Amino acid sequence: MERIIFVETGMGIDVHGQNVTKAAVRAVQNAIHSNSMPGIENYLPDKSLDNMYVNVKLAVPLDKEKLDQEQVKAEIPYGTVTVEVIDGGMATSSGIILEDKEDKNDLMYIVIASVEVGY
Repeated sequence: MERIIFVETGMGIDVHGQNVTKAAVRAVQNAIHSNSMPGIENYLPDKSLDNMYVNVKLAVPLDKEKLDQEQVKAEIPYGTVTVEVIDGGMATSSGIILEDKEDKNDLMYIVIASVEVGY
């Protein structure tokens, strides 16, 4: 990405099931679903959303190898999307194990997202 125009941040949690993808998708949704970028086309080459680049940075506490990056990318409606995974986030106790929620243990996964938009 040559130039960052906009950065959005969010947090997502999977309280039960230890599903890092679910937490990551929720973090991206949290980052982008309360923002609007009117006029962004004016900053993009050829004034086209096709020329927008979006870099999703995810701070993931555990199970990075289980992260489905394609599901995360699908949350971004426009542009060319890349995903960068770094150490971070949090795994902490939910205080209970619920087998009907597919819990393997009592951990909840918290993922932090930074969504960079530019060209």
